[in-house]
This record gives sequence, structure tokens and C-alpha cells, in this order.
Amino acid sequence: MLENNKRPDGTTLLPWARGKPLAWDVTVPDTFAESHISYAGSTPGAAANKATQHKLEKYAKLLDTHVFYPNAVETAGSWNSMAIELVQEIDRRYHHRHTGRQRDDIPISAPVHSISKEECRPFFNTMVVE
Repeated sequence: MLENNKRPDGTTLLPWARGKPLAWDVTVPDTFAESHISYAGSTPGAAANKATQHKLEKYAKLLDTHVFYPNAVETAGSWNSMAIELVQEIDRRYHHRHTGRQRDDIPISAPVHSISKEECRPFFNTMVVE
């Protein structure tokens, strides 16, 4: 927890990258909310990108101790780029762990649901979710 009593949605117990654990925070902005419609109506992903910027500012101090991924998924379906990057990295690590080979060819629209819950258990067992 940060000194301002803010905490992300979850964090890993083990280091994720650069010797730091992973922390993430998820938000789902309503694409069609009155507060977003002025910019989100004309640009796909605008509400997700604005929410991402807000999360980066909110958890700025966390970057000293964690690798932080704010995940914003709009109600209309657009994901912010960092959420896509995190899902792709999880898939790469999963693939490498189970095949021993690197996987560099993940399309941006790779299905997230292609991994079963049992296959994810070893990965999620390393996380603390509050």
C-alpha cells in the first residue's frame, strides 16, 4: 500500500522484470458515459487511454518498487495498449514455460480465453490479490 492509502488490484510475489514484482490495476470506463462522450465518441480507445493516464498518475510512486500495468477496458471493447502488452507477455511466458520455446508471433487480437483455468493456476498462485 502506498502512503496515500492507495493500492493496486493485485501484485505478484515473485519478481516479474528488472527484479521488481508486477502490480496491476483494472478499470472499465463507460465509453458512452456523459463524462467521456466528448472525446470517446470520436476516437476508439480514448476513454481507456484517459483512464490509463489517470492510473499512471495515481500510482506514480509504485513505479519505484514495481513494474506497473494499468489495465483499462472500455465498455465498448477497446483495450489500452498496456493491457494488451500484459496479456501478450503472460501468453509468451506461459508458452515458453510449457514448450521451452520463445513465442514472438502473438497477434494483437490473440484470444485471452484460450488458456484453461487449470493451466493458469501455477501463474496465478504466485500473485497476491487483495
